[in-house]
Order: sequence, then structure tokens, then C-alpha cells
Amino acid sequence: MAWVSLRLAVAGDAAESVADRLMEAGALTVSIEDQDAGTVRELPQFGEPGLADPHAWAHNWLVALLNVDTDVPALLAAAGVDPQTDYQLESVPEQDWVRLTQSQFDPIQISERLWIVPTWHEAPNAKAINIVLDPGLAFGTGSHPTTRLCLRWLEANLQGGEGTTPTLPQVAAPQGGAVSALGRPGGETVLDYGCGSGILAIAAAKLGAVRVWGVDLDPQAVQSARDNAAANGVTADFFLPDAAPDTPVQVLVANILTNPLKALMPLLASRVQSGGRIVLSGILAEQADAVLAIYGEAFTMQRWGEDEGWVCLAGVRH
Repeated sequence: MAWVSLRLAVAGDAAESVADRLMEAGALTVSIEDQDAGTVRELPQFGEPGLADPHAWAHNWLVALLNVDTDVPALLAAAGVDPQTDYQLESVPEQDWVRLTQSQFDPIQISERLWIVPTWHEAPNAKAINIVLDPGLAFGTGSHPTTRLCLRWLEANLQGGEGTTPTLPQVAAPQGGAVSALGRPGGETVLDYGCGSGILAIAAAKLGAVRVWGVDLDPQAVQSARDNAAANGVTADFFLPDAAPDTPVQVLVANILTNPLKALMPLLASRVQSGGRIVLSGILAEQADAVLAIYGEAFTMQRWGEDEGWVCLAGVRH
């Protein structure tokens, strides 16, 4: 069976109600996307902790999947949308979606000894630190530059990392606690804020962190992260924001987006010990100075790396 994809611009708070009406009128699926994502107009996602006035995105795309024979003007009219409204249609041909998805995800080499490997592939280097991860409902497969940057920071700076010098106090591992992939006990407590698939938390555990947990707004992401941690044989705990421990950690990594990061600075700073480190990504190069200025109130910050126009910032808590 073939389908068509309908893309429709909807402003402000109307997006969710229009999406619901499209589903009631016969759409197979409807997703809401931020038109301003990746630009200076991007807004924090509504419901983000730390926002005094949560709100929907100002400009949205509604993307609906329809049967190929759908009468689109009639569908729009049934959903209370003017049929004369500008919209885009794109053919979605019938395919073997499983094979197509798998063909787009090969093993990803993050560094000389760190790989992300989908379950349908053999690890290219069995002696490497291999994170087994399939694309799923949550962000974070290792293919995006911001994820790669955070992974490289973790490998270079956690005490389990090869050739690194610990700069934070050693924390004794509890009985049955984490041991690095190199066989040495690690020393850090790590929080992955906005954990998505859990990839950064899993990497931290494999690199020797003694205690790891992650936080995400999306219940599906939290469950996905738990499943991925179990598949990788590591111990990490994942929570929704209101259920997360508020114990300050030695390392906090947040791969989100610029505007949410700005709004979350007080909250994230409160989760980092004095002398602890923060790692931020999801930031375009031209946005870095603004983030550095805001986080400079609580951290000694620097640009740590850049990849395809995205930057990773790192700092030490005052």
C-alpha cells in the first residue's frame, strides 16, 4: 500500500487540537514539529522543567500520513481547516520499512575505541567499547554531531578513559558497582539530562562512571533508555523530571537545544557539585557565545569541540 504525507503550517496553541481533529477525520498518524528548530527563534519545548510559563511552539508543522486515495480538501474541511490553506503533499511509496531503516544505520565509529553498533550488525572491533543501540522512539543513535561530541568528551574525560588524568575526587564503587570497560573502577557520578535513548548514560557507565542516571520529559524515552541500558548490560537509572534524584553529581551532560539550555541553567547548575563538570551540546556555533555567557554565572566555561557547525561546551562548577 502507498501513502501520502500532508504537511501543514499551524500557529501556536492550535496545533494539538488540529492534530486531534485530523486523526478523527481519518489521518493515520499526525506529528507536530517545531518550524523554528535549529534557528535563533527556536523555543523550549512546552513542559520543560524550569520554565515559569510553559507554552507551545509559536510556529508548527503538522505532518499527517494519509491513505493515497484520501480526499485531502474534504479531510481538511472535516478537521475544521480551510481547504484553501496552503499545504504540501508528498508521495510515500510502499517499501520494506524494516530493511530500509536498517540500511540507513551502519556501525558508527565515535573514536578509535568507541563504537555504536545496531543489533543487526557484528561489531567491527570486538575489543572496542561497543554500545549496542538501534534507532527507536527516542533521540540519540550516535549519528548526530551533537551526540558524537558528547560521547567524545565522555571518553576523553571520565576516569575510565584511556590516557586521562582524573581531576575529580575518587568515589569508592559500591559492592557490585560499575567497572570501566578497561577493567579499572571509575570515579564519577553522572547525570544525563535529556537522555533520549540513554546513549550518553550508557557510554558513561561503560567508561567507568560509578553511578549513572538520566532524565527525560518523554515517558517513551525513559522506557527506551531503560531497555537500552539492559541490552548493554550496564546499570543506570532513568526518571521523569519530577521523580529524578536531586543529588548533585560530578558530571552532568545535557545534549538538548540552545533555548531549553538557557532556561534550564539554574536547574542544571544546582545538579552539579562544586568542582564538578558540565557538558552542553545541541548548540549551533553561532549560538555558543550566548550559552557561554549564561552558564558563566555558575561555571568556568570553554568551547570544547565543534562538528558540522554544532559545538560542545564544557565547564567546571564554581
